[in-house]
Amino acid sequence: MLAARWKRQPPPEPQPWRPPTEVRQRRFGRKTKTASPWGVERRGSRNWQTPLFVVLAAALVLAGLNVDRLHAWYASNLADGSIQAPETAAPTAAPPTLPPDTPTVDHPWAGSPAAAWPSGADAIVLPQAQAVGVFGQDEVAAQLKTVKDFLVAANLDPKTVAGQTPQTALDLMGRKSREKAENALAHPGGTSDPRTWFSRFNPRTAIPVGDAVKVQGRMGFGSDGEDGMVVHTDYTFVYAVLPGPDAGKVTPSPSQDPAPSGPAGGTTAGTEPAIWTGTVTGSTEVTREIVRREIDFRFYDPAKYDVEPGKLNFSHINTDFGNNLCRVHDGWLEPQFPIASSDNAEPRDGSTMDPYDRSKPLPEGTGRCGTTTRT
Repeated sequence: MLAARWKRQPPPEPQPWRPPTEVRQRRFGRKTKTASPWGVERRGSRNWQTPLFVVLAAALVLAGLNVDRLHAWYASNLADGSIQAPETAAPTAAPPTLPPDTPTVDHPWAGSPAAAWPSGADAIVLPQAQAVGVFGQDEVAAQLKTVKDFLVAANLDPKTVAGQTPQTALDLMGRKSREKAENALAHPGGTSDPRTWFSRFNPRTAIPVGDAVKVQGRMGFGSDGEDGMVVHTDYTFVYAVLPGPDAGKVTPSPSQDPAPSGPAGGTTAGTEPAIWTGTVTGSTEVTREIVRREIDFRFYDPAKYDVEPGKLNFSHINTDFGNNLCRVHDGWLEPQFPIASSDNAEPRDGSTMDPYDRSKPLPEGTGRCGTTTRT
């Protein structure tokens, strides 16, 4: 039957084999497409850049037409959680200058680089522990945690910041350091200053706005060269405060000599200052105090030294107080409020300094009053 049919109508010639990746011509003049080795047609490239450029250009035009709305959007996004991560190394430059804005109780970080900084104890991140000298990994981890506990108790605890005795921090200090700190709390003066270790405001002159404290900085550790360990810490703490009932009445000390004995800036049992319990909201203006602390903690080899387990020894402390009355040695942080008259302005004989600039180490104390470029 096939032979008879093929005599009348020969069979078609066999077509050559065509690989799956061959370009196939589309019908009706449409653009050809390429098939993949698996027989699936590949999508052609699309020109996505043009619509993107159009959108960006439109956004720039709108931003130029309404800068105020753009700034409001930026501020609201910061408030909604656009928070910087804690440092892992020294920054290369100071934070950028933000548009000027007036800080209030409702918006205490307005206009400050600290608006994007993390808050509270979570901002102090411990480095990954590893064995150092005679200390194993677990011992190093415990010592790092003790350092963090002290920094939190001395600078972030709401009771400490509001002026009460920093008992938790004192309990973590080695005997000699604790004796010095307790003496400074009881008898503050130019050479005996509790602000060396603790951030405390006098409730008569400055009232913290809430419990939030902005923090930026880092912690590291290494060998002390004698089989022990040194923990290096460098943190900046930013406090928002309201003027207390006696704000503007603090007078500078006549000299750097210790103040007369007494509880001027110290607190003893039964004389704890009252913590502010009132409520202030709205547009009441506040100010900010910026405290930067560089502290080295040393953990000695117990085979060579008489050590107190779980206690801290300080091998180096350097502290700077930004926007603080300079020649006042009453043991408290005393912020400079806008209500102070220009007639009572402090004479400044030191250098100008940006308290938010963490790209350089703190200079050693000169005993002079510098000028803060921003708060």
